[in-house]
Amino acid sequence: MAKNFLIIGGSSGIGLATTRKLVSEGNSVWVASRNSDTLKDLPVEHIAWDVSQPVGTRFEALPELHGLVYCPGTINLKPFHRLSREEFQHDLNINLFGAIDALQSTFKNLKNAKGASVVLFSTVASTLGMNFHSAIATAKSAVEGLAKSLAAEWASSAIRINVVAPSLTDTPLASKLLSDNDKKEAAGKRHPLGRVGTAEDVAEVVCFLLSDKASWITGQIIGVDGGMGTLKP
Repeated sequence: MAKNFLIIGGSSGIGLATTRKLVSEGNSVWVASRNSDTLKDLPVEHIAWDVSQPVGTRFEALPELHGLVYCPGTINLKPFHRLSREEFQHDLNINLFGAIDALQSTFKNLKNAKGASVVLFSTVASTLGMNFHSAIATAKSAVEGLAKSLAAEWASSAIRINVVAPSLTDTPLASKLLSDNDKKEAAGKRHPLGRVGTAEDVAEVVCFLLSDKASWITGQIIGVDGGMGTLKP
C-alpha cells in the first residue's frame, strides 16, 4: 500500500537517496528544501523551506503522514576555542530547532496515520570523542535526547521515532572532506569496513525504519558507520 512521506532536506545527499527509494516503491513524497533542481525527474511535491527560518504554515495542507525524515545537517570542524557562540547556535538551529519545528507542525498529520515513523539524524561523533567536532556533536547529541524523550511521549499516538547516526558519508555536505581519491582512501582506512559510506547505504536503513518491517522499533540510536562507533580492529 502506498504511503505518504515528508522528507525535509530531501533534495541532496542522503535525503535525495531516501526520496528516490520511496518514490521507486510507489509512495507519495513531499520534499521540503531550499532547492528543487535535483527533483525535476521525480514525481514529488516540493515545499520551499530554509530550516534556519520558522516553518510557519508550510505543512498545514498536507494529508496524513506515515513518515517524516529530517535530514539537514552541518559540518563545521574547528578547534573548540575558535568556535563562536554564533556558530554553535547555527548548528543547533539547523540540526535541532529545525527538527523541532518540523515535528511540532506535523504532529497531527503523523497521529492521523495511526502508525507513523519519524527518522532523525545524529552522527558517530556523538558516541566517540572526536577532535574538532564539538559543535556538531553538541547539536546532534541534543537531537538524540529529543528523539528518546519524544519516542516515549508519542508512543501512545502510535508514532515511532528513531535516529540514524552515520559516520563520514560521501555526500555534497562532506565534499570538502572527500574532495580527492587520497582523502577518500585515508577516510576509508579509519573505518573497520575499510570505506566511507554512501548516501544509498544510509537511505536503505532509513527506509527500513519507515517501513512496517520496523513496527516494533522505537527510541533507538542506530549507527550506520562502517563499524567506527563500536569497533577497533
